[in-house]
Amino acid sequence: MRPEILFNLFASLTSIKGVGSRMFTLLDKLAGPRIKDLLFHLPTGMIERRHVQFLGQATIGQTITIILTPSQHTPPTTKKGNKPYRVQCLDERGAAIDLVFFHAYGDSIAKQLPVGVPRLVSGRLEDFQYRMQITHPDYVGSPDDLKDWVGREPVYPLTQGITNKYLNKIMKEALSRCPQLPEWLSDSSWPRWHEALREVHELPTDESISPLSAARKRLAYDELLANQIALLLIRQHRQKQPGRSIGGDGHLRDALTKILPYQLTGAQDRVLERIYGDMESPTRMVRLLQGDVGSGKTVVAMMACLKAVEDGYQAAFLAPTEILANQHMATLSEWGKTIGVRVELLTSRTKARKQLLEDLASGEIQILVGTHALIQEDVHFKNLGLAIVDEQHRFGVEQRMKLSQKGDNVDTLVMTATPIPRTLMLAAYGDLPTSILDEKPPGRQEVVTTVIPLTKLDEVVTGIKRAIEKGQKVYWVCPLVEESEVLDLAAATHRFEVLTKLFPGDVALVHGKMKGTEKDQVMEDFLAGRYRVLVATTVIEVGVHVPDATIMVIEHAERFGLSQLHQLRGRIGRGDQASTCVLLYDQPLTETAKARLKIMRESTDGFRIAEEDFRLRGGGDVLGLRQSGMPDFKLVNWDFHRDLLGVAHKDAQRILNDDPQLTTDQGKAVRTLLYLFEKDRSVNYLQSG
Repeated sequence: MRPEILFNLFASLTSIKGVGSRMFTLLDKLAGPRIKDLLFHLPTGMIERRHVQFLGQATIGQTITIILTPSQHTPPTTKKGNKPYRVQCLDERGAAIDLVFFHAYGDSIAKQLPVGVPRLVSGRLEDFQYRMQITHPDYVGSPDDLKDWVGREPVYPLTQGITNKYLNKIMKEALSRCPQLPEWLSDSSWPRWHEALREVHELPTDESISPLSAARKRLAYDELLANQIALLLIRQHRQKQPGRSIGGDGHLRDALTKILPYQLTGAQDRVLERIYGDMESPTRMVRLLQGDVGSGKTVVAMMACLKAVEDGYQAAFLAPTEILANQHMATLSEWGKTIGVRVELLTSRTKARKQLLEDLASGEIQILVGTHALIQEDVHFKNLGLAIVDEQHRFGVEQRMKLSQKGDNVDTLVMTATPIPRTLMLAAYGDLPTSILDEKPPGRQEVVTTVIPLTKLDEVVTGIKRAIEKGQKVYWVCPLVEESEVLDLAAATHRFEVLTKLFPGDVALVHGKMKGTEKDQVMEDFLAGRYRVLVATTVIEVGVHVPDATIMVIEHAERFGLSQLHQLRGRIGRGDQASTCVLLYDQPLTETAKARLKIMRESTDGFRIAEEDFRLRGGGDVLGLRQSGMPDFKLVNWDFHRDLLGVAHKDAQRILNDDPQLTTDQGKAVRTLLYLFEKDRSVNYLQSG
């Protein structure tokens, strides 16, 4: 039960005067539906409104507040074009200034600024053709309001329909409802939580708004601390869950090892040792396997499946798309036939479904590969012991739980091919023991990466022609599906048309707007060799396995993030032929884009690339982390607060070591912190022991 002291913070924004249904919809889109969400919407800048009595006291570029008297209105002579509505005004000494309005409606401005009536005006002073003006004043009202329109004012990120003036007004009301929470920190050098929040919102200075201010760091630390304590509590809960000890005599694993055309890498051996140990433990396994592209996760997953099968259990292998499920099926079933293990596939397009489900329920099917079809209610295993979830970030918690609930105390191995910076692993996966595959199996061809300007496109096309004549396959990736008037990028549809004229009958197109079945069919045709060139958007980023694809062309590579470029490059070099990744760029390049392309040319190490991506992109769309399973932090700015993560992790460990049930005064305050950041599930685990 959420503590009563937090009730005001979790109240709807509609409880604030001035927030009707329309504004609530906009505020919900901007920050969230509750008072707490609004308070966590932090300012990014500050305006200092200076009161000036005369225009001669002001300088161009300042935001001023001044009493002006309108002297003449000059509406635009025609409704067409972009002519503004101008109001000529005079200050107390008779100096002239224009107030400028675009898209004026009716007589609203005439009513707001009647001729001869002094009005208080606040806005940024500009110079236009040697005449002072204020375009779209922030405020026009009574001179009596002067005291409310001078001083410092925080500037917030906005959405269309919400002004900074309105948001400041609503924020003040939200702050007035903010309680003084019990202190969960023992370090008295930090400002208290309540004080930190007020300092950021109510006392805007360059220092307080800075992400490095004590107030901002305190708020970011609290969010990270709640995250780390919650993850540790979830991990402790999982470690207490009863499991089953899965043994196995090793005969199937030995048989697979003998037929593999390569030896397992040291990284694979180390990871398997940990997985085997977890499976043999009497507690339930939930482990994350993180592997760079081409590091050999599939064979590790198969070895874990075989350990379960050796001990009389079944295994399930869940993939996010039908094409990935088909690819896993092709590999696993080939191994299974050789060593005497029955592997089957279940997707929405599976024929003879009834017979397959009967064989699964009887235990005849030992390993079942499939898509979301695996978690449907009519799918029953005889004795499911291991669930493997590939590209885990594409599945919700409920979907993973549904699969693991197909048996009793099922061990779970979740896998991801998206390298995440080690500095962020704690925040993303602190609740999971993690194994990393950081070596590639022997025999994998190193991909050569070249960086070429778009002006040399003809040379690239000539190289593709040679590759097609040799029977090789080519990916050509574009960042958009259709031409954009805003972004001058080559669209996949346009590039498809151009390449089709050059290589008639050899070019296919796949993009995110196609239906899943259509995409799968195109990919199957490409894999089968019915097409030699595949023009695509980033839908082919993860998991697609076409061994004879040897060229990856990425058009406008400067527009892609490092992680995306690395994942795309991982689609080639999967066979025994030399492969080339061509990064086509348009000039001029920004310094960040230059650094990004340089790293891609120099390194194929996904973990180094992830760290560099984090360093270059900081708190922006780091690695596309929403796609990678990263939590969505509101108060943390990774550009400035990354060092606080390690501190919060150590403090979380210390807090739970000293007070495992959080029953001391500080422990109870920590519970409040967890509820504040909506970590209710972790508190429930605590209460259940």
